[in-house]
Amino acid sequence: MPEPTFTVLYDGGCPLCSREIDHYRRLAGGLPIRWVDVTLPATDLGSYGVSLEDVLRRFHVIDGSGTVHTGARAFIALWAELPRYRRLARFCRTLRLAPVLEACYRRFADWHYVRRCRDGVCGTNGEAAP
Repeated sequence: MPEPTFTVLYDGGCPLCSREIDHYRRLAGGLPIRWVDVTLPATDLGSYGVSLEDVLRRFHVIDGSGTVHTGARAFIALWAELPRYRRLARFCRTLRLAPVLEACYRRFADWHYVRRCRDGVCGTNGEAAP
């Protein structure tokens, strides 16, 4: 298998997130994508230039050129790599839907971050950082 050129950073401790990533992984098959569960103790996020808080707050992918995509744009970038989702990514880009999707995603992401902090994952004693 070729060296991964695309990296997905995800919250493996979130059941919903894990199910979604598992779905994408099945579709990716042998594509050179690195899937990184940021909640595993051995994960070195410094090599990606992000913190655990960054990734718990927002979904991150890093493309082959090293560009970091976050939030809805990260999903669109991932979809563009996946055979069954390429049309959806093209549709979103053509119609410039990223800002609308981002507004929707932000509501979920904020809720998710607060919930994960309450679970003790982000190390802020149950309080989400501003």
